[in-house]
Amino acid sequence: MKVGLFGANGRMGRVLVEALDLSEDAMLSVATVRDDSAWVGMNVGELAGIGKKPITCSPISSLQQDSADVMIDFTLPAVIESNLAWCVKNNMPVVIGTTGLNDTQLAALDEAAKQIPIVFAANYSVGVNLMLSLVRQAASVLGNTADIEITEAHHRYKQDAPSGTAMAIGEAIADELGRDLKTCAVYGREGKEPERDQGTIGFATVRAGDIVGEHTALFADIGERLEITHKASSRLTFAKGAVHAAQWLHGRKPGLYSMANVLGLPA
Repeated sequence: MKVGLFGANGRMGRVLVEALDLSEDAMLSVATVRDDSAWVGMNVGELAGIGKKPITCSPISSLQQDSADVMIDFTLPAVIESNLAWCVKNNMPVVIGTTGLNDTQLAALDEAAKQIPIVFAANYSVGVNLMLSLVRQAASVLGNTADIEITEAHHRYKQDAPSGTAMAIGEAIADELGRDLKTCAVYGREGKEPERDQGTIGFATVRAGDIVGEHTALFADIGERLEITHKASSRLTFAKGAVHAAQWLHGRKPGLYSMANVLGLPA
């Protein structure tokens, strides 16, 4: 199966080049960068640090319908709508790992999914997606008595906060408890505040060094607490998950799918 990349020069783009090189069932067929990028014409293997490969970075304007069977997009929110528009125009399935999308961009995603198959996930790690299932189970048992806090840590270069994965954890818990995360979330605390409202879900963010990704969901009651934690040590785990999602997506009907669908986990 042929897989194309939007934004091959990004941090995840480079790791996806490596993951596709390691895959036995999917091959990199095209790797795009912005038309004005200094990376146009750069060998993707050298870009990813895995040795010279037979593909160079192409300007996005040169992308053709037959370039790939499925595209993968881990770029930035600013280009998500134009990338989706190209995929819809060319009837191209796409795996999207871009986080920090606003309501307008999410609406564009929903609209595109009416015409093409899309996998959209905040995190493509198998362990994180299992964690989303586990926090639902914990919330169903402890959520009405325990205080719930979500902490996350990432590298210094990450631009959105809290992370998309932290937000997905919060959404899973809130959904299980019948709460609206938009109204019950608390993002950071400072100074003298009133006693904690048990109905809230707190978020704390760390940005430091080269931390790949760490997430903890804390359920704390009087006398005991449960912590569910996932730690990633390599971005390759996310890239391999995205490649697996691309293989699963090929040939699917239009719709918006999640990694729970890909992995056969409870939604």
